[in-house]
Amino acid sequence: MVSYSTSEFKNGLKVLVDGNPCVIIENDFCKPGKGQAFNRIKIRNLNNGLVREMNCKSGSKLEAADVQEIQAQYLYAADGIWHFMNNDGSYEQLTAKASAIGDSQMWMQEGDICNIVLYNNEPITVEPPQMIECVVTETDPGLKGDTVSGGTKPALLDTGAKVKVPLFVEPGEKIKVNTRTGEYLGRVSK
Repeated sequence: MVSYSTSEFKNGLKVLVDGNPCVIIENDFCKPGKGQAFNRIKIRNLNNGLVREMNCKSGSKLEAADVQEIQAQYLYAADGIWHFMNNDGSYEQLTAKASAIGDSQMWMQEGDICNIVLYNNEPITVEPPQMIECVVTETDPGLKGDTVSGGTKPALLDTGAKVKVPLFVEPGEKIKVNTRTGEYLGRVSK
C-alpha cells in the first residue's frame, strides 16, 4: 500500500487515519528550539466531515486513502437516495445516501454536474457545481429607486436555499449563487 512521509504532506492530500479516509486541509512544519521537528496537520474526515488536528513526528508516514474523484450528473432523489450518472462515457448509475450529500442538497439541481469522491466504490462526499443559476421564489418587495444603497434582503430559491440578495431582486428572477459561500453573484440576463 502507498504511504506518504511527512515531507510529502500538502493540502488536498488524501490519507487514511484510524481506518477512515481523510483529506489534509492545513499542513504546518514546526521545528521547536528543543526536541524533534513535527508536522501539525488539520484533517477533515471524508465520511462524516469532522475536522481535527494532529501532530506527526518528522519522518513518520500515513497510508494513502484509496479514494477516487469522478464527475457525475445529478439525476433525481427519491426516498433519501440520490441518483447520479457517471460522465466518463460508461453511463453507469451511482446512488448516494443523504449522509454523503450533507448540506449540499440545497444546491442540487437536476442535470447539474457534481464532483463525487468514492471510497471502496461508494460515494462518501458529493459537491455541487461552484456556481448555479436559481429562480427566486419568495422575497420581500423591493423599494423603487433603491438600487445603490447596498442593502440586502432574504430570498427563498427554487432549490429550497435561503440567500441574501440586493433590494432590487424580485420574485421570479433568475440569479447566480456561489454554492460554497451561499453568496449572491448577480442576475442572469434574459
